[in-house]
Amino acid sequence: MTGSRKTAPILFDRALIATRRARAARLGPATFLLDRVVEDLNERLGAVLREFTAAADVGTPEFKLATLLAGRMPAREIPLLVADDERLDLAPESIDLAVSALALHLVNDLPGVLAQLRRALRPDGLFLAALLGGETLTELREAFAAAEAEVEGGLSPRVAPFADLRELGALLQRAGFALPVTDVDRLTVRYDSALALMQDLRRMGATNPLTERRRTPLRRQTLLRAVEIYGERFADADGRVRATFEVVWLSGWAPHESQQQPLKPGSANVSLAEALKRRR
Repeated sequence: MTGSRKTAPILFDRALIATRRARAARLGPATFLLDRVVEDLNERLGAVLREFTAAADVGTPEFKLATLLAGRMPAREIPLLVADDERLDLAPESIDLAVSALALHLVNDLPGVLAQLRRALRPDGLFLAALLGGETLTELREAFAAAEAEVEGGLSPRVAPFADLRELGALLQRAGFALPVTDVDRLTVRYDSALALMQDLRRMGATNPLTERRRTPLRRQTLLRAVEIYGERFADADGRVRATFEVVWLSGWAPHESQQQPLKPGSANVSLAEALKRRR
């Protein structure tokens, strides 16, 4: 009997995400977080001392990252844009650089996407991405949970569940990336009120995309109580409230013989005991 690959759960309504991003574009998008991440990604790429000739932008909203890649490509090459960040449709070993900014936290099968990217990279190709991590919008999640429990006697999912640093590092290793690295950039943004934060989230196209979201409209009493709780728990002395955005950075390389390799167990020339003796 042959086993079948386990299907990833459908956490996110992908059609709804596209609709809300289109609405954000009509409203006038709030891009401060994306701008920061794209600038940081550019700096990180600048620290890599090699030239890339075939790149893929995986799902990044808008075209800011694609424009950046175009400026880095040789004149004969252009970046390869990937519109769907779940089914990449990239040929094996067809690219030497894959990047993504603030998109991969909304894919339903992140392990599958990472595996596709690993196959698409040429040996010694680089994957570099930023996605939202588990501490993002913890204040809003807490305020809504408290308000719904108080007003309605129950909870419904309001903020997407984001993966934490350790989980993401393990996924890189499972996908077969060499030299995997993860790090975190935490950004605290202050608003006049929780309502102002919610308006920014609408203009980011980042409101609730969960398939298990409540389909009935949010009750006004619940909303007002959530805003009140947010102010009580997360306001500074001047009355403005804080919102946390946690950006997790992932990087890894397609394996190549030129890369530094970890030592095999027992292959060291000097034992730990001998090394300790030499320090005395």
